Amino acid sequence: MIRALTFALILAALPAAAHGLRVFASVSGQIVTVESTFSSGRVPTGGDVRVLDAQNKLLMTLDIGDEGKTEFPLPEGAAETGLIIEVDVNDGHSNYWVLTPDDISHGQGGN
Repeated sequence: MIRALTFALILAALPAAAHGLRVFASVSGQIVTVESTFSSGRVPTGGDVRVLDAQNKLLMTLDIGDEGKTEFPLPEGAAETGLIIEVDVNDGHSNYWVLTPDDISHGQGGN
């Protein structure tokens, strides 16, 4: 009985783990690239990427893009304050990535 219950709990947890949304953002020069995939490797087919400044002010909203990839120019002042990148996909999953000033400097060729 305990084995059956344990197995049932593991199976119940698998769908949630299989659909975790992964978000990664990086900077190369003056371009920010956001990549989104599910933990299963599947690419989201639709959704929004929101770019916020360090004070949570919305700077722009973009489509998630083909292959889960979105690119945009680095907003003015972001190198000093950083950015918050939020991704919401059509099936209700969401996640975020924080680009710190150090991350941005490194992507622009700084130390």
